Amino acid sequence: MVTERLVARCWEPADAPLLKEAVDSSLEHLRPWMPWARDEPQTLEQKVQLLRVFRGQFDRGENFVYGLFSADESEAVGGSGLHPRAGDDISLEIGYWIRASAIGQGYATEATAALARVGLELCGADRIDIRVDPANERSAAVPRRLGFVEEARLRRRLISAPGEEPRDAIQFALFRDGLAGGPVASAQLEAFDAAGNRVL
Repeated sequence: MVTERLVARCWEPADAPLLKEAVDSSLEHLRPWMPWARDEPQTLEQKVQLLRVFRGQFDRGENFVYGLFSADESEAVGGSGLHPRAGDDISLEIGYWIRASAIGQGYATEATAALARVGLELCGADRIDIRVDPANERSAAVPRRLGFVEEARLRRRLISAPGEEPRDAIQFALFRDGLAGGPVASAQLEAFDAAGNRVL
């Protein structure tokens, strides 16, 4: 998938150095919000193995973890994904992170709008969910900017550090019938299938 400024595609094992550099340079920024960042830094070989898992899940249609790259793919700007949830075949959840040097430039909003369109228009989802920590104001601004509806504050739903209580989450949702005329519907992107044919 290509947006105005980003290439969003499944991570490949060869992307491990780009992912490692993006994460390692952003640990202070990521650790408060991303549970996986507490296990960083990882070795390059650990990153290769992780990206092999992501690639396999993507190819089997189990989970769709995307790398977000600069237009020339020389830098990993962050990561995102369309995540099916167990027992629910009509909704997908979007998560996202952006490297510290690229925050505040609208990349999370750009990628999320594009992935929401793909989820609703191509993947057959009726609903896209986003859950964020109420204290993460930057992250919560993304679904609000894109016309997602704030549905609830869910108590103790987000994974916390070992020994800490789980954190609350704000639940946002966008339904397919709410797409027309909204910011997500106007997201500029080109999406391609596995054979390279344009599908959106």
